[in-house]
Amino acid sequence: MKKVVLVAIALFMGIAVQAQAKIDFKSETIDYGTIAKGSDGVRVFEFTNTGDEPLIISDVKSSCGCTVPKKPSGAVAPGASNTIEVKYDTNRVGPIRKTVTVYSNASEPVKALKIKGEVVADGKSVMEKTQ
Repeated sequence: MKKVVLVAIALFMGIAVQAQAKIDFKSETIDYGTIAKGSDGVRVFEFTNTGDEPLIISDVKSSCGCTVPKKPSGAVAPGASNTIEVKYDTNRVGPIRKTVTVYSNASEPVKALKIKGEVVADGKSVMEKTQ
């Protein structure tokens, strides 16, 4: 009898461990390209919870103060999609190479996302960068 109970508990725990949220991003990198100083710096990372449990994003942090991420509020149901908004300060001229880190209850609890591009100064054409 003890063996049957132990096997039942082990089987139940094995099934419970398999049920988990999973976050799949449409793209893990946002490329701003070459943009003018003062341009709109808002972009979004789109994702879907492909797991079988609700996804809870507990925090989203950036590698510096020039990038402000905004996490979704509430849980994301299995099969549902949502976004993480990122706003880069485009008044800073130069290359963009930043990391946005997402903390969640997903099977991969810490996920690093990237933003890249370049902001060019006032008076310079975006086309001047390519010549």
